[in-house]
Amino acid sequence: MAPGEPKLTHRREDGRQVPLLVWRFPTPLLAISSAVHGGGIGECHWVVNATVPMSYDREDPAAHLAEIAAGRGLAGRGVGLLTGVDVADVVTARAGGVRLWATVGLGAPIQAAEEEETPAAPPAGTVNVVAWVPRRLSEGALVNAVATITEAKVQGIRDLGLAATGTATDAVCVLCPAEETAGGPAAAYAGPRSRWGEPLARAAFRAVRQGGAANLAGTQSWSDRQAQG
Repeated sequence: MAPGEPKLTHRREDGRQVPLLVWRFPTPLLAISSAVHGGGIGECHWVVNATVPMSYDREDPAAHLAEIAAGRGLAGRGVGLLTGVDVADVVTARAGGVRLWATVGLGAPIQAAEEEETPAAPPAGTVNVVAWVPRRLSEGALVNAVATITEAKVQGIRDLGLAATGTATDAVCVLCPAEETAGGPAAAYAGPRSRWGEPLARAAFRAVRQGGAANLAGTQSWSDRQAQG
């Protein structure tokens, strides 16, 4: 069963109401993710994308996300993402049966490879992408899907005029049915010209470009907005 739209809610933290996106799945899905909480490949019952202040400096983000999930009554294995932007600004894109959600913060863009060693970047901004593919993907195709989304993300960022590949803390989560469906056996490919990779790339490009343009125009993190009242 396809996941519904995420629910925008808030959690009480450090005396403030902090935005939180929550996806709850009626039946467990299969996920691949680079997230700090629930990363890897495995069963997934829920996903959260949590706004945090730009000053965020907790050394246990995975435990923090577990606390957030528990506070929402989320049980079982799930995926937790963090971002410095307001998750209320989530952008949704659809293409060829694929659904994708992105929160795009480009306050600290970087090139993945620099000629010289650079200091560690602050945990600012972050581009988080959650995607749904309605066909069961093989493990190889799941990895391929993450690469395809990442390539399209970079294309979207470059289209905005930034000489950057993302931020230092970007994360991806791709979801698909846990079992083979009526559409046939698990899809073996998810590259940018495959049946499912092509719409993934289009959706990711559109969402990152749209969300990135809005972020750059506003140039405010969630904590900046709070400071301005």
